[in-house]
Amino acid sequence: MSTRKIVGLAALCAAVFAIAAHAQLVEVSGATTLQRRVLEPGADPLKAATGIQLKVYGPGTGKGMLALFDGKVPVAAAGESLEDAVASAKAAAAEAGRPLTVPANLVYHQVASDNIVVAVHGSNPLKTLTRQQIKDLLSGKVKNWKEVGGADVPVKVYAPAPGQAVRAAVQKGFLDGGEYAPGAVDIRTALEQLRVIAGDAGSIGAMSEPVIKASTEKVHVVGGASIPRPLGFVTVGAPSPDARKMIDWFRSADGQKHIR
Repeated sequence: MSTRKIVGLAALCAAVFAIAAHAQLVEVSGATTLQRRVLEPGADPLKAATGIQLKVYGPGTGKGMLALFDGKVPVAAAGESLEDAVASAKAAAAEAGRPLTVPANLVYHQVASDNIVVAVHGSNPLKTLTRQQIKDLLSGKVKNWKEVGGADVPVKVYAPAPGQAVRAAVQKGFLDGGEYAPGAVDIRTALEQLRVIAGDAGSIGAMSEPVIKASTEKVHVVGGASIPRPLGFVTVGAPSPDARKMIDWFRSADGQKHIR
């Protein structure tokens, strides 16, 4: 190989290594709401502005918090407050049958907020439900839509799986700390929940309003009551320098423009 080719190859390798060194990887695990609303739309602008490259996992808040506690990721994405995110982690740990030690120095970094609303099949004629009616439907007390002024169709409840932020928020905000209906079907992600609600005339579920609006699934939001909640990142102690760059950018005016 000629000296010129060797020098050219060396320069190319140096450029590749320089790019790799500049793009610092930050792994984030947790809420699919943050994945869809914050991390995915903001990934490319974040990298362009800061050199931070994201690797995102969306198993839900509870499992994301467990990954943080286990040291598998430096940042968890939480679709709820810190207190509720810890509760979701405990629920996820209980479901997995594993012990859990919650770090005492967790730090919450809010970047956005949204509302949890009630979604039903697109053919459902109801426009509004009271908070009590929502509770009765989700808890299984009301078993047919005609009991709340709808069609003569059995109610089918679709719930976020244990450990997801929305489930904990709904149990706290709509169910007064109670449980979903005994026959409720647990769904792993918000997008899957939207699909099953769109495919079942008797369906009802509660989920993030912006996620519903961004979807093309044939569901509609029933008015009357909603649950506001914060969206943010969780770290054990102060975030690492790269995680701090990511968090600060999403909190900045430029970063806020890319949150859906």
